[in-house]
Amino acid sequence: MDFGGRYRIAAPRAAVWAALNDTAVLKATIPGCHRIEWAGETALDLEIKVNLGVAHPVFKGELLLSDIVPATRYTLAGRGKGGLLGLAEGSADIALADDGEATLLVFTAKGGASGQIMRLGKAIIGNSAQKVIDGFFERFGEVMGAPVTALPVE
Repeated sequence: MDFGGRYRIAAPRAAVWAALNDTAVLKATIPGCHRIEWAGETALDLEIKVNLGVAHPVFKGELLLSDIVPATRYTLAGRGKGGLLGLAEGSADIALADDGEATLLVFTAKGGASGQIMRLGKAIIGNSAQKVIDGFFERFGEVMGAPVTALPVE
């Protein structure tokens, strides 16, 4: 499944970059996040409870950062185990650019799942993933104190 989005964040790029790498901000913005902490220079351990409508699995996993260009871009790749429901994995490319005094954030993401979770159907999983993404950016702006505007995908 592929996802993507473009957002204008009313804050300087350096502030957006700092917030994207702050575990306190991330914990407050990732829906269902119980725990997130740096496990190394480019790795985060996390635990997230996901609402899939009929099920609410807790995924424990790791996010790895690569292709890092500070305040410009990075790639996140992660995999989480949801107990009996199986495995979810995904990756996202995140890029930042100046937009006047604000920041343009563009991301493209791919995700998938295996095991029992796939029996729930791609539509439920896709809708849940989009809700997580939308919720993340809504909360991200609130935590930063900077309005976030979703822009049309080009």
